[in-house]
Amino acid sequence: MKKTTFRFYLVFLYAILVLYIGGIEDAISNGGAMGYEQPKTNFYNGGNGKADYNVEHFFRGEHTNNWALLVCTSRFWFNYRHIANVLGFYRTVKKLGIPDSQIILMLADDMACNPRNSYAGSIFNNENHKLNLYGDNIEVDYRGYEVNVENFIRVLTGRHEPEVARSKRLLTDDKSNILIFLTGHGGDEFLKFQDNEEISSHDLADAFKQMWEKKRYHEILFMVDTCQANTLYTRFNSPNILAIGSSKFGENSYSHHSDPELGVAVIDRFTYYTLEFFESVDPHNVTLYQLFNTYSPQKLQSHSEYRTDLFNRPLDQVPVTDFFGSVMRADLTPSTIVNEKQKDEKVEKDETTVNNNNNNNNNDNVKKQTPKTKQISYRITEKPTSIQVQNNKDSELNLFNSKFITSALIFLVVFGLLSWSSDFVKSNLILNTNDLKDLKSKSKQI
Repeated sequence: MKKTTFRFYLVFLYAILVLYIGGIEDAISNGGAMGYEQPKTNFYNGGNGKADYNVEHFFRGEHTNNWALLVCTSRFWFNYRHIANVLGFYRTVKKLGIPDSQIILMLADDMACNPRNSYAGSIFNNENHKLNLYGDNIEVDYRGYEVNVENFIRVLTGRHEPEVARSKRLLTDDKSNILIFLTGHGGDEFLKFQDNEEISSHDLADAFKQMWEKKRYHEILFMVDTCQANTLYTRFNSPNILAIGSSKFGENSYSHHSDPELGVAVIDRFTYYTLEFFESVDPHNVTLYQLFNTYSPQKLQSHSEYRTDLFNRPLDQVPVTDFFGSVMRADLTPSTIVNEKQKDEKVEKDETTVNNNNNNNNNDNVKKQTPKTKQISYRITEKPTSIQVQNNKDSELNLFNSKFITSALIFLVVFGLLSWSSDFVKSNLILNTNDLKDLKSKSKQI
């Protein structure tokens, strides 16, 4: 066999081997004819698109618990409305399910025990005096002079002294959503604490940055009801923070109405319309976008603005309960039963015969019927991952598929053409030395 032909055969065998291995790889990676499908996880939603989002969001574990940090930074009797603001938020979040163990309440003054309070032990945010916000179930974590900038920053960052009780700590993690509400007297990028010290927008931004680096939150809703409130969040640069204020730069935040018996304003406008929103709607079916749209300049007499560039979710897809309520998402549905009618009609009976009369030889048959018990079984709404396998003749690994056969035929044709052309050229077109001598002799004779 000629060397050239032998080389062509080696190249041909090598190509066959490459195509064969390629067929194996395709069969394994794509499933071949074995019928494997990529596993898919589906979430049952009962035909509700919003429920589908909520259930999927729950099972992914992005958000598992809610916390609230509510702070009143003002003292003195004429700032009665600021404590009423915080206690109104406190009542709302508790009503929606956040327990006291996950609420940090900071009150700089105790208006309920103030000598000027004609309703001792009570605080109202409406002149009708129908709702006592103080009551017996309030748990104040920081009171009086404990409400200062240092303790507030320590609560955010978790840098407490060892003797601080767990009830005074914000025990959050990277799955926690935190509602932070501040109210008091403020100005351009600062908020006063008890007319003695201030916290700036830089301090807040730095604290949130530490929280993010230490994985102390998943998302934060930052709300401020004070003068020039919108300036407090201008320095924020940490992700997943949604911020809103009651007034923009150069504007004041105004009270809603006064109580003639107490002689002071009892609530601010921004807080009043926030609480009114929760009292007038079903909070489980509304979003933050709907809440924020209720803050009109005509109602507030100021311009409420919110910042969303650090927040990664559209507001119309964020339920208010993601911050104002507890996370208790469960979708329990009774499992379907094929013979439902037969199960309802089936009554399990135990018949026992008891001989109660040994003297008269009279047997009384006492029938005891087992009471009906309704067994309700629940199924997890997240469908388990499944892999479907086709059981047929093609379940074997098919390596000689159409792709392989087509490639082999093309290669055979090309190989034949190359072999034929090489032999033809050598036999007919390539001139050897004897042919060249004959040509030279013929040219000389001519």
